[in-house]
Amino acid sequence: MTVGQTRALKELLPRYTASPGSIDLVRLFGREAHRSLEIGFGDGHTLAELARRHPEQDFLGLEVHRPGVGRLLMTLDAERLANVRVVAEDAVAVLKERLPDAGLDAVLIYFPDPWPKKRHHKRRLLQPEFAALLARKLKSGGRLHFATDWEDYARHALEVLDASPDFENAAPGGGYAPRPVERPETKFERRGLKLGHGVYDLLFRRR
Repeated sequence: MTVGQTRALKELLPRYTASPGSIDLVRLFGREAHRSLEIGFGDGHTLAELARRHPEQDFLGLEVHRPGVGRLLMTLDAERLANVRVVAEDAVAVLKERLPDAGLDAVLIYFPDPWPKKRHHKRRLLQPEFAALLARKLKSGGRLHFATDWEDYARHALEVLDASPDFENAAPGGGYAPRPVERPETKFERRGLKLGHGVYDLLFRRR
C-alpha cells in the first residue's frame, strides 16, 4: 500500500462506495442508466477506461485487493469520473446479500485468478452455482462477458455456461467470441500474450 492508496481508502472510499446493507442502484448513482458490474477489477484500469468511454453508463466494481481499490479511487478523484462506484468486499457475499435481482445490464469478469493446479480448480470463480447467481442479478437479455488467457479455464467456463439453463451463447456460431473492441486490453492480457497464451472471450446472454 502506498501512502496515496492508504489516503484514498480513508478519504475517498466513503464518497465512492455504497452504504451498508442492500444496495439501491438508482440511489447509488443518482439516475437510471445502463449498468455494468465488473468483478475483480484489479487496479481499476479497465473500469476507469470504460467509464471514460461511456459517461452515459454507470459502472460498479467489486474488488478485495485494497491497493488496487486505492489506485482506482485515486484515478476516479483525479479525473472526476462520476459514473463509477466501488465496493471493497467479497463478490459472492455482495451478490447474494446486497445487490437486487435483475438490476444489472452486464457483468464483466476479465482475467480472474485461473487457479491452474488441478487440485485448486474448485476455487475458480465461475462455477455452476455462481453462474446461477449471476443470472439472477442480470436483467432479461443482460450480458455476461468473461475473458481469460488460460485455455483450460476457458474450456471450463464454456462448459459451465453452455450447461446453464439461464444463459445462451451470444457468439456467432457459439463457442468463443472474437475479441470485442469495447473490451480494453488489460495488463494480465498483455502478460499472457507475452507468455504465448491465447486469449479467450466468452459472451453469453441472460435468457
